[in-house]
Amino acid sequence: MVDAPAFIRAKMREQRVRLTPAERIAAASGVAASLEQLPEFLVDQRIAGYWAVGGEVPLHATVARLNARGQHYYLPIVGEDRRLRFAPLKSGANLKPNRYGIPEPECAENDLLPAGDIDVVLVPLTAFDRAGHRLGMGAGYYDRSFAFLRYEPRPSEPLLVGIGYAFQEVATLPEQDWDVALDFIATDKELIDCTPPETRP
Repeated sequence: MVDAPAFIRAKMREQRVRLTPAERIAAASGVAASLEQLPEFLVDQRIAGYWAVGGEVPLHATVARLNARGQHYYLPIVGEDRRLRFAPLKSGANLKPNRYGIPEPECAENDLLPAGDIDVVLVPLTAFDRAGHRLGMGAGYYDRSFAFLRYEPRPSEPLLVGIGYAFQEVATLPEQDWDVALDFIATDKELIDCTPPETRP
């Protein structure tokens, strides 16, 4: 029997790595433009993202816009407890690879922010649906780190914004008890509001 999430994950990752550099650059600009439609992204001070690997949408265009406005950008640090904390990415910062080979900023322990102290989190994904369900890499770091949001009226803080290519959209994804839904999804084509209509302002 085919494991549907594993099949979708493999298919989407294959599509991502086949993209040309020009296609990735265009997608990065498209995602940055989609994010600019989100008021919180324009004004909140602590924005967390990720270091793109495996064909993920690069965030260099997004970070450039944040820097131009004087906002602060953070990258996730994988802790021994399998939860994420967030380190500021500063100009000239030293980076070191984590256990997965993904660069993380070197910083003092007291400079790391817990998940609840971030304003907006840009979350990588391998597939998504319009209800805000996300398929990640399978390790569960984001669901574990933001589990407290499952008990909060949404949208709440931090705001969870999935980042992906438009082609990563699927009709529906299975929902697990431990999943934490996304509030929005920014693709290279549009900003998708995933919050239930009755909770929108």
